[in-house]
Amino acid sequence: MRVTATAPAKVILTGEHFVVYGEPAIVMAVNSRAYVTVSERSDREIAVDSDLGLSCRFIDCTPSPGSDERAVRALEPIRLAAESVFKFLGKRRGLNISVRSEIPMASGLGSSAAVTVSTVAAVGKLLGAPLSVEDIAQLPFEAESYVHVKPSGVDQTISTYGGVLVYRRGSPPKRLDVGADVPLVVGNTGLPRITGQLVATVRELRDRFPTAMSPLIKVGGEVTSLALEALLKGDMVRLGELMDMNHGLLQAMRVSNKALDDLVYASKKAGALGAKLSGAGGGGCMIALSQPGEEERIARAISQAGGVPLIARKSDRGVEVREER
Repeated sequence: MRVTATAPAKVILTGEHFVVYGEPAIVMAVNSRAYVTVSERSDREIAVDSDLGLSCRFIDCTPSPGSDERAVRALEPIRLAAESVFKFLGKRRGLNISVRSEIPMASGLGSSAAVTVSTVAAVGKLLGAPLSVEDIAQLPFEAESYVHVKPSGVDQTISTYGGVLVYRRGSPPKRLDVGADVPLVVGNTGLPRITGQLVATVRELRDRFPTAMSPLIKVGGEVTSLALEALLKGDMVRLGELMDMNHGLLQAMRVSNKALDDLVYASKKAGALGAKLSGAGGGGCMIALSQPGEEERIARAISQAGGVPLIARKSDRGVEVREER
């Protein structure tokens, strides 16, 4: 028997970085997905391969001799996700794990979370113990910590649940009933970045300037609260203004850069209602809120400014699992 699980990418409409310090974030699943297929082996090895051409075998949690270092780094979170299920259920098996993803890596779209969430869900199903959504959201934490050092938990949560969530660290996620269309254009700078390093940059800035950074973080939380009101009312003009504010705050926190700012300004000039980086910053992606029907114009502007555009749609589908016999 084989089991395939799939989970969506995400964008952060407002609140990244502030969420690490207990403020809320609005997160939306979008219609690019990761797919993980698992099957049982006759031995106790975990063999992982991905559509990036990387593969590695892990024997007793250790990479096999001669393993490519890049492959080990990239695929270790998948092993950790599988091991978390073994520990939770008190059973283990040898596994073949195959990963295919439509989500650009290291771009701020939650690629690692979509993969680790899918891995957890697929392994649980294969072992005959389908996991609850709460378990699936929690079990990838060690794998996400390997990638992001001190993750907020927001990425694995939205990949599990789908739709639109308000997330506050330490509290159950609140799913929103958003009837309005939220037309977005994602702009990928193509610059990889390491989330953990950027989170550490903000933490170091807060430690150096606590009296300035603490109010700024609180303002970031207030921007999200106002954005939530606008989103639930379907007021896209107001939401766009608040996205602009959020980007300005992130610039002040030194996590934006010229590549992101260029795409933000290009999309605004092309008529976007609001635009901001999405995710950790330092590269990766930005998002632009579009008027209905204006997505192609904004996408062209992003492309002309050096980015790779993707027109995104809200996805209400969270993690899904199916058996293949």
